[in-house]
Amino acid sequence: MKAKETLLRIKDKILGTTQEEDIPDEFGEDYLEIDSENQPAKKSKVIVKPFMIREFQDVKLVLDALRDGYTIALVNIRPLKEKDLIELKRVVNKLKKTCDAIDGDIAGFGEDWLVATPNFASVDRNVPRPSIDPSVQ
Repeated sequence: MKAKETLLRIKDKILGTTQEEDIPDEFGEDYLEIDSENQPAKKSKVIVKPFMIREFQDVKLVLDALRDGYTIALVNIRPLKEKDLIELKRVVNKLKKTCDAIDGDIAGFGEDWLVATPNFASVDRNVPRPSIDPSVQ
């Protein structure tokens, strides 16, 4: 009897006639609907990140972020500026060289901040100057 059942199953497979018990439940017509509105948002690719430079070693975090290519770095140099101007010059030169190497951009704004960008962004240096009207005192 077992041989007959095996032959019938082989015949059904060849002819394409299957019985319901041959189809596992996992392949049934049940499906799962995914609610795309409740899915977590994808991480944005561009990050604007503040950094504070207290000593020369702190510049490594900025350089690594710039080399990754997705971070625009806002760098507060005030603590190092108040502490050691020679180290500050080293930090600025290191940032400039890295920005040149990655085809990025760097600029100062204010007295205590630098902005450094990877190659996809540039710094607009056209600052509108307020017009001075001599008739207004």
